Amino acid sequence: MIKRVTVVKIRRVQDNNINSDLQWMGNSLGLFGLRDKDSSCFRIFITLVKKTNAPLSSDEIAERLHLSRGTVVHHLTRLMDSGIVLREKEGYLLRESNLLRLIEDLKRDTESVFAELREVAKQIDEKIN
Repeated sequence: MIKRVTVVKIRRVQDNNINSDLQWMGNSLGLFGLRDKDSSCFRIFITLVKKTNAPLSSDEIAERLHLSRGTVVHHLTRLMDSGIVLREKEGYLLRESNLLRLIEDLKRDTESVFAELREVAKQIDEKIN
């Protein structure tokens, strides 16, 4: 499975606003781009964060957010590519039940990638030298 997460170091404004914190988190993970003029991806992310335990279909998300199904599917695909959202038979949900566990999973994923990169770099260095 290929996952692509872009980590961006962005200064966090401490204003005790949950929406600002969620926006900062998503921006730090490279989820919300400048092309998303209507903040559609952010709104979909928030919907999945706040959802009940049941997966949501793309139609349900589109209806709740007054977006086209195509827009929703586009952003859900991007969130799935990042490994943050999973697709189940019944719909879509966050990879983990809460944000802290989600971030810990992403951290483990990146540590695993860097461990493999380190090992391959070591092998290449040994062969070159």
